[in-house]
Amino acid sequence: MSYRSEKFLRYKGTNVPEQVSLLKKLPEDELNKLFLDVLNDGVHGFCFSIYEEGQKPGDIISEEQIRRRMEILAPHTQWIRSFSCIEGNEWVPKVAKDFGMKTMVGAWLSSDREKNQQEIDALIRLAEEGLVDIAAVGNEVLYRNDLSEDELLEYIEEVKQRIPDIEVGYVDAYYEFVKRPRISEACDLILCNCYPYWEGTPFEYSFDHMRHMFQMANDAGKGKRVVITETGWPSQGEGLGAADPSRVNAMKNFINTHLWAVENNIETFYFSSFDEAWKVGAEGEVGAYWGVWDSKGKLKFG
Repeated sequence: MSYRSEKFLRYKGTNVPEQVSLLKKLPEDELNKLFLDVLNDGVHGFCFSIYEEGQKPGDIISEEQIRRRMEILAPHTQWIRSFSCIEGNEWVPKVAKDFGMKTMVGAWLSSDREKNQQEIDALIRLAEEGLVDIAAVGNEVLYRNDLSEDELLEYIEEVKQRIPDIEVGYVDAYYEFVKRPRISEACDLILCNCYPYWEGTPFEYSFDHMRHMFQMANDAGKGKRVVITETGWPSQGEGLGAADPSRVNAMKNFINTHLWAVENNIETFYFSSFDEAWKVGAEGEVGAYWGVWDSKGKLKFG
């Protein structure tokens, strides 16, 4: 009997407390194998990490670079999420479609109104070309205080009017949809980021915390489709509160998240696909180590 049938199938279909308990007892060599089984069975989606070593937002990224990374991801997922529609990011949905994947395409919004309009117009063009399955108008704009709620609502409404046949949403932390019912109402679906790590949650409680975050967003959606657009755990770097990055914790988080998501039919985009060094400046050392693959495209686990 294969490892897959003995171990992997043992975890599929277990309830959450049992699943977490079984993982706690699993030796690291078996944890590696289980990680590979989950990855190779296929996850719903990955957040696409576009920047390689020495690159950062604002650099122009080539189609060839995106295609090289997409080849790594394609065997393991059905969906790709992008964060911008300009400066080479427009290649992400185009290449993803070449590999037969679906796309959540994001327009990056900030306090720069001129650049915002460039993003919105580029998103519309990609949608008109048939390259957008879900349109995400902004990412954590309210969290960063880059735009007011009214300004964001104007952008959401503009996109909904210009591409009426495509689902349109906005991505932010789960609690923003609870605090801002007008945003939840304006969106066709709820696109929520769920990060126990960034709230300093000890790893042993992180899985329950993530599920609670999802439930809060689900309640705020009042029956709308809810997608987890980002969740993950860093493999190294400095800790935050009681949250500790580690290779083992990152693997366990990946396994728990995706077995739960599959069992409960919850669409989940894992953050992230590849490590990105540029995030050290914004998020500290830990920002560079959220990938399932390292910055050179080598699988970090398993």
